[in-house]
Order: sequence, then structure tokens, then C-alpha cells
Amino acid sequence: MLFFRSEEHLRNWADFDPQTEAGIVPLLDLVKLFSAEFFRRRLDPDYVSHMQEYAMGFLATLREIGKTGPFWLPE
Repeated sequence: MLFFRSEEHLRNWADFDPQTEAGIVPLLDLVKLFSAEFFRRRLDPDYVSHMQEYAMGFLATLREIGKTGPFWLPE
């Protein structure tokens, strides 16, 4: 994961690959994504038993921030 000052700065980066453009995520969206229970509850003793529920919430957050294309689909 690389952080850049702006999307323009990222696009001017020598190693920028236009095929990965769908992977550009603004900082506020990253905060929202990593605040999901999928990440916040990792140390809970019953995390594994709720993992599917948390994963569904994570995918819902991805949809909410507009990350629905093939780049974001689990393989």
C-alpha cells in the first residue's frame, strides 16, 4: 500500500499502472473501510465464528464507497 499526496501525484508516479486505477482509494474512504468490524473485532475471542458476518459488512462498506469493480472482487 502506498500513500500519495493526491491522485494527481499518484498518476505522475513513474511506476503508476493505469490498470490499477480502480484501486485508488481516498484517505477518508480508507478510514471508513478499516473502521469496519472486519478489522476492529480481530482480537475478539469469537472473531472466527463471526468472520462471515464481518466479511459481509466489509463488502457492504466497499459497495458504499463505490469499490465494486473487478479489482475489488475476491478471487
